[in-house]
Amino acid sequence: MAKLLIIEDESDLRQVLGYNLTQAGHEALTAENGAIGLRLAREHRPDLVLLDLMLPDLSGTDICRMLKEGADTKDIPIIMLTARGEEVDRVVGFELGADDYVTKPFSVRELMLRIQAVLRRAGAPEGAKTDVVEFGCLRVDRDAHRVWVGDLEVELTALEFKLLLTLYDRRNRVQTRSALLDDVWGIQADITTRTVDTHVKRLREKLDKARDYVETVRGVGYRFVGSPDEAGV
Repeated sequence: MAKLLIIEDESDLRQVLGYNLTQAGHEALTAENGAIGLRLAREHRPDLVLLDLMLPDLSGTDICRMLKEGADTKDIPIIMLTARGEEVDRVVGFELGADDYVTKPFSVRELMLRIQAVLRRAGAPEGAKTDVVEFGCLRVDRDAHRVWVGDLEVELTALEFKLLLTLYDRRNRVQTRSALLDDVWGIQADITTRTVDTHVKRLREKLDKARDYVETVRGVGYRFVGSPDEAGV
């Protein structure tokens, strides 16, 4: 059972989501505006937040930013709910650290599947190895979900961590953007391949001097180099 927080100002939708989550065996907390949602997130530290972008007091993007900046809430996965379907809104949401983006109207069944996918990503990767990966200046603890570049620890979101491991485990093989969408994002029918570019860009920025381990293969996708020497790091 997971604890989920619904931050949504439409009372009917809030009730429908709460009912379906409860029926699925989860605990559902609800908030009708951003201020209440932030307070509940900080007090209860839910396993996932369903966040509407159009709220009466605070914007969903501001709430997402505040949650990701908070020491106690930065690791909480966020699924954004909104009636706005433009790609720019999705990209902004992902740049802030959201894990998924669902455009209204949506089927409750699809949303429940996306919730399951995000909760799985937030846990240990399936078939995770118990060892610590060491690759040049990069070190990754799979079980603890921690990453270091040199002596400095790098903070990655659950999705960024899975993206890094997916590329690393397939090192020296080119991964197309479509393949990464399927394998890292899961059920993402309305997300374009530009999302992959946005996340790889953010991942490289965080990896700092290890950024060159992830190469762009023009017109195809991305490749994690076969050895640290290839990247000259």
